[in-house]
Amino acid sequence: MNAYSGSITSDERGWYSADELAGMNLPGLPRVKRAINERARDEKWALQVDAEGRLLARRRAGRGGGTEYHVSVLPAAARAELVRRSAIAGPHNSNAMLAANDEVVSREWQWFDRQSEKTRAEARRRLAIVESVIAYEQEAGLTRSAAVPQVAADHGVGASTLWLWLGLIGGLHASDWLPALAPRRKGGGVDAQIDAELWTLFKSDYLRPEKPTFAACYRRVEGIAKVHGIPIPNVKTFQRKLEREIDPSVILLKRDGQEALRRSIPSQRRSVSDLHAMQLVNIDGHKFDVFVNWGTDSKGKPIVRRPIMVAIQDVYSRKVLAWRIGEVESAIQTRLAFADLFRCFGIPKGCLLDNGRAFASKWITGGALTRYRFKIREEDPTGLLPSLGINPHWATPYRGQSKPIERGFRDMCEDIAKHPAMSGAYTGNKPDAKPDNYGDRAIPIAEFRAHVAQGIAAHNARQGRRTEMAAGRSFDAVFAESFASAPIGKASEEQLRLALLAGEKRRIRSDTSHIEMFGNRYWTPDLNRHAGKLVTVRFDPDDLHQPIHVYDLAGAYIASADVIENTGFLDVAAAKDRAKQEAQWRRSVREAAEAEQLLAAEQVAARIAAMLPNAATEDLPEPSVIRPVRHRGQTAAALKSAPSPRRQADTEFMTDFMSGVRKLRVVE
Repeated sequence: MNAYSGSITSDERGWYSADELAGMNLPGLPRVKRAINERARDEKWALQVDAEGRLLARRRAGRGGGTEYHVSVLPAAARAELVRRSAIAGPHNSNAMLAANDEVVSREWQWFDRQSEKTRAEARRRLAIVESVIAYEQEAGLTRSAAVPQVAADHGVGASTLWLWLGLIGGLHASDWLPALAPRRKGGGVDAQIDAELWTLFKSDYLRPEKPTFAACYRRVEGIAKVHGIPIPNVKTFQRKLEREIDPSVILLKRDGQEALRRSIPSQRRSVSDLHAMQLVNIDGHKFDVFVNWGTDSKGKPIVRRPIMVAIQDVYSRKVLAWRIGEVESAIQTRLAFADLFRCFGIPKGCLLDNGRAFASKWITGGALTRYRFKIREEDPTGLLPSLGINPHWATPYRGQSKPIERGFRDMCEDIAKHPAMSGAYTGNKPDAKPDNYGDRAIPIAEFRAHVAQGIAAHNARQGRRTEMAAGRSFDAVFAESFASAPIGKASEEQLRLALLAGEKRRIRSDTSHIEMFGNRYWTPDLNRHAGKLVTVRFDPDDLHQPIHVYDLAGAYIASADVIENTGFLDVAAAKDRAKQEAQWRRSVREAAEAEQLLAAEQVAARIAAMLPNAATEDLPEPSVIRPVRHRGQTAAALKSAPSPRRQADTEFMTDFMSGVRKLRVVE
């Protein structure tokens, strides 16, 4: 054996003989020339080629001959050591081989991370056995040849297997032994090929909203393959190909839809710690699963329907602040719920709502810039929320998670709809979940409203809430604490009136100055000066016989107009009242006219005559040119009076003069 000493002289060409490699004491390689030749024979170094197809072994030039190998065939640890020694020797070498070794180790760890827990557990078991060999060498002073049989016997593995494991980690740092020791089991073959057309048909059939079973789709494709004589592998091959090639998210989207795909990602958590009570409220409707008796119809039959509640909740504390119950979810219920909120607690800064007709109607959000329901016109009346400075925030449609009140409705289903007091009236939450006593009775609406009020009070007062701000307290406690120190806008009488009344655009009659609406007529003398104009009318749709309040389109208040009641044809009392009303109206107009202090016609004529100059005393201007006017025709001759002798002579002279003038020529 030739000992290697001195600097590396073959580093620039990168070719080494077995004798040179044995003398370098490189990690991962034997230190005997014969052993290196055996390894070269076993690993077929002489047959390996580079990327361009050139052999990585060649005949050694010069004295002695033999074979030399390129560094590319050496283990990664040996290549790294060569680079390290070359870097010390001079500036002609690079770190390319060392970087390549680091890249190989990095790929090994990436591969190891993708393996199953069973593979990783086996790698850890092998690492513990290998570390036992190292411990015998370092602590007991045994040689490796003596340590390997001892450790193999202790752990029940073959000595040759242990020597193989030690070879796998040769030249590697101890921190990189784990992926090197992991078993690399390979399958017995490759998956059978699937015809491209059959595969397209199969996946198109399987990825449908109807969600057919995997077996049914395979049977259909199998039938087609048999008809056309196309070989087809078994169903497991199809299943492995589907799992390998198609993203599970694509399968979820095509079979379950957009909403299922959205639910597959973590939901957003929104904090309310930066809010305070009444800064933001949210409103929504909820249909109770309870039969309620609303009275009788025109034929005396009971009206039984499930009621709908429109409720307003404070987002910060989650307390339910106001609610209204009706037969349908409408803008009227929404308006009345807001009226209760304004009267009891004040005016919030913002409101979270969806674009349903009950909330995005012109009566509620008309004039809001971010409102996207119905056609927006400039002459539309301003809705309740924009008129009071409440900023609407629109929730995502068909997504209950975006509105916190939906969680409260779930509690109310249990505590209100399923309460013992509702027994026999509960309908179940879906058609196939009807109780045995379905339809036994219907709760009177007044009793149900009282029951809901009691249930909501208990809902707000219940302790142990686990919301962000409650932390074990009740919604009432959280709201009261923040409400005491929060800046709250209080509603004036005018604002409450706007909340209680609904807005509608109407035109005042140009002839009689009254407003017609829902079959009624409304009039007041103050409407006369606005005859023919468009105005905004605010009224209570629940009581159309109450006075209406009229505003111009800019929002300025005009007057309150009373309804003009229809009377009977022979109603004498009504006729007297009407005559009295007209007389009062005429008297008021007469008094207004007298207040203007108007002048009589004679006084007006006299003042005009006195203020203008006398037309008879004015000097009339003399004309500078007189145009003769001649009368033609028998009618003119018959009408003119006989001229005097002198006037006739003057006329004859003028006639002769004009005849001579016409005969003159202009001479330059």
